[in-house]
Amino acid sequence: MSHFAVTAVGADRPGIVAAVTGAFAEHGCNLEDSSMTILRGQFAMMLVVDAPGGVGAGELEAALAGPAADLDLVVTVRQTAEPPEFEPDIESWTVSVYGADHPGIVHGVAALLAERSVNIVDLSTRVVGTQESPVYTMFLEVTLPPDGDPHQLQAALEAKAGELGVTCRLHPSEADIL
Repeated sequence: MSHFAVTAVGADRPGIVAAVTGAFAEHGCNLEDSSMTILRGQFAMMLVVDAPGGVGAGELEAALAGPAADLDLVVTVRQTAEPPEFEPDIESWTVSVYGADHPGIVHGVAALLAERSVNIVDLSTRVVGTQESPVYTMFLEVTLPPDGDPHQLQAALEAKAGELGVTCRLHPSEADIL
């Protein structure tokens, strides 16, 4: 088996997921990990696909060419290294950020985390509230390095939040059921 990272981006419309995943099913591929979302009318999907032996990136790209053309999608396929062994003992943390929307919030928080070797596993942002009172929200799922101290990280996040004019909180992630 070979693993491929696949992305597809385009204007949202019904049938995108069915068309893209249908191409994989026809080739005997298993979708191992996926993330799909709509952001301001734009659909984006990212998948890790396990393909049977003999199925390469070129064959998958050819299989996706029809759906990509029909649905006006930009699709990429690239082979990846075999996924790492599952590590169930890694503790996951959530960083939540709230405040007035302005440029630099994502970068400021992400740079602080990178300086401390904190890995961002998932990140989502939204502007919520009303047009008169919008609130920027950002949620990050992160993992700390083995020697990472959550109390020190919380203090650093609070200092960065003060610079950015937002609030930042760090707390252990709850177990989610998919």
